[in-house]
Amino acid sequence: MYNINDKGYYGEFGGAYIPEMLYPNVEELRQNYLKIMAEPSFKEEFDQLLKDYVGRPSPLYLAKRLSEKYNTKIYLKREDLNHTGAHKINNTIGQILMAQRLGKKRIIAETGAGQHGVATATVCALMGMECIVYMGEIDIARQAPNVARMKMLGAKVLPALSGSRTLKDATNEAIRDWINNPVNTHYIIGSVVGPHPYPDMVARFQAVVSEEIQWQLQEKEGKSTPDYVVACVGGGSNAAGAFYHYLENTDVKLIAVEAAGKGIHSGESAATSILGKEGIIHGSKTLLMQTDDGQITEPYSISAGLDYPGVGPMHAHLYKTGRAEFISITDDEAMTAGLELSQLEGIIPAIETAHSLAIFDHKKFKEDDVVVINLSGRGDKDLQNYIDYFKL
Repeated sequence: MYNINDKGYYGEFGGAYIPEMLYPNVEELRQNYLKIMAEPSFKEEFDQLLKDYVGRPSPLYLAKRLSEKYNTKIYLKREDLNHTGAHKINNTIGQILMAQRLGKKRIIAETGAGQHGVATATVCALMGMECIVYMGEIDIARQAPNVARMKMLGAKVLPALSGSRTLKDATNEAIRDWINNPVNTHYIIGSVVGPHPYPDMVARFQAVVSEEIQWQLQEKEGKSTPDYVVACVGGGSNAAGAFYHYLENTDVKLIAVEAAGKGIHSGESAATSILGKEGIIHGSKTLLMQTDDGQITEPYSISAGLDYPGVGPMHAHLYKTGRAEFISITDDEAMTAGLELSQLEGIIPAIETAHSLAIFDHKKFKEDDVVVINLSGRGDKDLQNYIDYFKL
């Protein structure tokens, strides 16, 4: 009911709305991705790299001081401890193996916060493949350390100079490149967005997160199901991974946390569930922030990874059906929550992740609730933002 159907839709959202020139690329992937993922040799190589290269499983950590403060049991799924500092690597490892098996020699990607760009550059270096990363000019300026990492890893970082010069525009540039280089190039999309089969493929690669939560919780709590799973959502890949194995189990409540920026109705926000209407962006039908005549509205968030004007089709469906509760968190609330985790638990989170940690002022939990928060990334890349905000 909440998973993708055989036509590539989650309910009424999804599909592949693409120009004819992209059809061969997307169709090749659609026809092969499930077969390739089911091959024992693929699974073995994927699992081995996740273990020995990424450092999985990532710990499930009981945050004692945070739990005491909010009088509920809070577990943090430590995706920040993965190689490259976020959940993004789970998907890029999967997709580089996919690209190899499809005979591709050149990899392109888009990135906002730079974490996906770094993760893509990392796996390209690992496999000796050419890597081009498109990044909005504004994001290049505000995420300089990640740009330096990508270059050091051998990637070419190309600025997107159109529109808002952020993630959406970087995605447009990557799609143009793919149209021009259909035979030798694989486009590694970093989130559960884009035309089918990308949302499903990325969700499957990220599903390792909820797969681990199940057995880790069994060890710690004697049950594999938490009461709540919480994750931030831009496009929504870390949330898709954390929710994946619980989608059909309605005893587990899902909370998706969006960026309200300077306030939901401030005109500077990325709260797609509230502000979005049905539309098509980057090849899929989903909820999308747009003007009355269908022009995409510029999103805003202090976190470069959440300022996407849409949301992945899985999340649009979870919102529309009420399966997931969506909570919108402002810049100020997220920054405060990021500082609080740092000082209560000694963990500096990415600003994206800090949005998830800010829900406790919006929602009350019972003392015996088990709340798992996907700690999707570490805050090293955001240090300058934290310094500027708190005048550290």
